[in-house]
Amino acid sequence: MTGADPFAAIADPNRRYLLEELRRAPKTVNELAHGLPISRPAVSQHLKALLDCNLVTVSSSGTRRIYSINSKGFDRLNLWLDQFWS
Repeated sequence: MTGADPFAAIADPNRRYLLEELRRAPKTVNELAHGLPISRPAVSQHLKALLDCNLVTVSSSGTRRIYSINSKGFDRLNLWLDQFWS
C-alpha cells in the first residue's frame, strides 16, 4: 500500500464522524464543524488526513471547498477486509 494508512485515519472517532456525515452528502468544513466539539481548523486537519489516504475528495465552488466521499479510496480497505470472508 502506498500513501497514508487508511486504517490509521479511520481509527480516530472524529474522522469516522466526518466520513459518516460525508456519506450522507458532500459538505463544507463549516457544515462539518457544526456537529463536532472541535474547531474548524481541527476539522480541516482531520479532512487533510482523510484526503492524504484518498478516503475523501475536495472540489471548489466559488470560494467554498466541498468535501465528499471517495468510494475508490475505500477499495484498499474493502480488499483487505474481504479476505476474511472469502
